[in-house]
Amino acid sequence: MIQNIKILKTEILSNNWYTLKKITYEYLTKANKLEVQSREAYDRGNGAAILLYNTAQKTVILTRQFRLPTYINGNESGLLIEACAGLLDHDAPEDCIRRETEEETGYKVTAVEKVFEAYMSPGSVTEILYFFIAAYSKSMKVNEGGGLDHEQENIEVLELDIDSAMKMMTTGEIKDGKTIMLLQHLKLNGIL
Repeated sequence: MIQNIKILKTEILSNNWYTLKKITYEYLTKANKLEVQSREAYDRGNGAAILLYNTAQKTVILTRQFRLPTYINGNESGLLIEACAGLLDHDAPEDCIRRETEEETGYKVTAVEKVFEAYMSPGSVTEILYFFIAAYSKSMKVNEGGGLDHEQENIEVLELDIDSAMKMMTTGEIKDGKTIMLLQHLKLNGIL
């Protein structure tokens, strides 16, 4: 394993939407040899994701929205079905996900359960994602959701039965990693 990591140089390659840095660093190998490497890292901040579920109905709430990176990588429509998520924006993960849930889905949840956290693309992105689940009912619906106009969000809210959502992973209709992880969490833990 490597040890004694030392950052030698940090260059900002882009600071437009988020920050892309080129980092040059040195470290000692297990053979006690000094190595120098340069890597790029994209810093977009940390985020949170949530899957709303209803045990009586055996349903989940998901969203569908356009994602440019998927479009330029072969997703013809650019639309992606996802669990509700957002960037922390200096908030605690629990506060962030409550806010995002109401903005995107229209449901006001108070009791959220953190189930795990994970680096989603550690080879190039600094983000750690906090994963939550929460029970929902029709009485929690306070608005139509769909995201915020000033953030140019055009989000469609979907209510799906759990079996359909699981099948959509198999057929490739659901390809989003965070969503797959949360759906599997519900199934593996016998929640739905």
